[in-house]
Amino acid sequence: MPIADGQILQTERLSKHFGALRAVDGVNLSVKKGEIHSIIGPNGAGKTTLFNLLTGFASPTAGCIRFNGREITGLPPYQICKRGIGRSFQIFNIFADLSVLENVRLAIQSGTNINYCFWRSLGKTRTLEEEAMRALAQVGLQDKAGLIARTLSNGEKRILDIGLGLATNPDLLLLDEPMSSLAGHEIEIIIRLIRGFARRITIVLIEHNIDVVLDISDRITVLNQGTMVAEGSPAEIQNNAEVQKIYLGGY
Repeated sequence: MPIADGQILQTERLSKHFGALRAVDGVNLSVKKGEIHSIIGPNGAGKTTLFNLLTGFASPTAGCIRFNGREITGLPPYQICKRGIGRSFQIFNIFADLSVLENVRLAIQSGTNINYCFWRSLGKTRTLEEEAMRALAQVGLQDKAGLIARTLSNGEKRILDIGLGLATNPDLLLLDEPMSSLAGHEIEIIIRLIRGFARRITIVLIEHNIDVVLDISDRITVLNQGTMVAEGSPAEIQNNAEVQKIYLGGY
């Protein structure tokens, strides 16, 4: 697969089939470094399956994935994480009975060679905690560090989940429905966070809130029944007849 200038992520004919079901079917995705790239589509379009392929939680039936010019097709999640891809999940991916700080510290530790050994040096432990506090400061949760994660509000849990994705200092962050189940003021907080991160990290997000997608995206890819049906700027997608048909009359 040739590497396009400025591209951080590319897929070529990427597919995932479950028997007769073609959840992802021949997707050629290209994400430019430094942009906010949204992936939209109706339920069952293949969006989360695509994310699972990109992050190693599913193995492709066919096709190729390149990140920063290197093939990562079929690598396990921990190796993809170490290559520089972070992810948040639609369902909270946090340890509910651990503290906020412990959640982030474990996320950071997963991207290092520091094992869970009782004899590891106090210096390494302190370094992890300092990094975890810096990560929490990035998302505004430093004052919640000592709280048990299950006591957080839904919005704070969503922010923590995003913080876990950021904790390993990724070049690319995948966000799976970061606005899901949030109130209006919480959505505004997440939007501000995403815009702030996008100054230094490439963002790819799945989102059902079309108004948000049109507002914050540099580029949008539309999936339907596992295939790409359109890609372009927000204005191009909003005026695309096929997209309007999929969404039953447009936006």
